[in-house]
Amino acid sequence: MNCVKSYQSVEELIKKSRFIGIITPCADEREALQQLRQLHAEHANATHIAFAYRLKTEQGIHYRFHDAGEPTGTAGKPIYQHLDGNDLINVLAVVIRYYGGIKLGAGGLTRAYGNTAKLALDAAEIYPYIEMARLHLTLDYPQLQPLEYQLKKLGGQIIQQDFAEQIRLQIQLPAAQTEALLSGFPGALRT
Repeated sequence: MNCVKSYQSVEELIKKSRFIGIITPCADEREALQQLRQLHAEHANATHIAFAYRLKTEQGIHYRFHDAGEPTGTAGKPIYQHLDGNDLINVLAVVIRYYGGIKLGAGGLTRAYGNTAKLALDAAEIYPYIEMARLHLTLDYPQLQPLEYQLKKLGGQIIQQDFAEQIRLQIQLPAAQTEALLSGFPGALRT
């Protein structure tokens, strides 16, 4: 599985119609829908705003695509096929069309939406998805500095810490590194 690093936008003119392709990361469906609302506000005069998203959830891969008034299967699905084909997750792809007066036909629309989404993907920085795990630990004070050092080596970080008689921590690190971290701190209590 792969993800995109940041927002990317491209523009293309096809038979006088202006197509804007956007690819952006999103953590969940709420964030994807929020970004779509923002794009609808920014491009209120656009003829069509077709989209697709693909998200990793605890129930598996969740996806949706929408043709935005174009003939069925000519806009959202070609966009989605590029997300699926590149095994991208936690991503929203949008193609905004400003109609230029020349009809493209079903095949032309499918190519225009698909190619614009592909151009946006080609411009985006793609990286492998790393499953992250969150742990709650209770440590003695002398263990904190070695834990911080080990976390840094394993690509993790402390998210929250509470100092009392002992230190209670919430940490995040790549799931594959969980056992390596815990084996180095046998006295730590998982809470």
